[in-house]
Amino acid sequence: MEQVSLFKLFTVFLKIGAFTIGGGYAMIPVIENEMNRRGWIAKEDIDDIVVLAQSAPGLLAVNMAIFTGHRLRGMKGSLAATLGSILPSFVIILLIAMVFTNFQDNEIVVRIFTAIRPVSVALILVPAVKMMQRGCKTWWAWLITIATVLLVAFLKVSPIWIILVLVVCAAGISAWRNRR
Repeated sequence: MEQVSLFKLFTVFLKIGAFTIGGGYAMIPVIENEMNRRGWIAKEDIDDIVVLAQSAPGLLAVNMAIFTGHRLRGMKGSLAATLGSILPSFVIILLIAMVFTNFQDNEIVVRIFTAIRPVSVALILVPAVKMMQRGCKTWWAWLITIATVLLVAFLKVSPIWIILVLVVCAAGISAWRNRR
């Protein structure tokens, strides 16, 4: 594979940032599609990038741009991809802040934002379903996934506690299996 130009990396992430409504999770399928279509990153590697991006502090979309750019072109690639992904949002937010106070009660504007909300929800659910399909290969993986969703969504259990319990359980099971 030939090396991706920094300008191309910037423009691809500029397009992703400009046309993805809903932020980080909504960007996952768009980033995956762009990277696969161009042959830059395999689907399996996108899952790794998502996990790393979620683990790092900060915004998911920015972290994904950082990790993807780094994988393709190192530190300069991280910078190009990150600038490309945040520039559209920055410009749009700046423009909205400048004019929105004049239109915030406008019925058309309210209806536009009401129509965009379900699209944002769908764009967030698509990568979640895809990751479940690729990551849940056993009955216990499905059990953990469903239990985690129920605990976090309905019982308001912190995901940190769930991760800690799973790490302790996995370490215990590994230690028990190694003794046998």
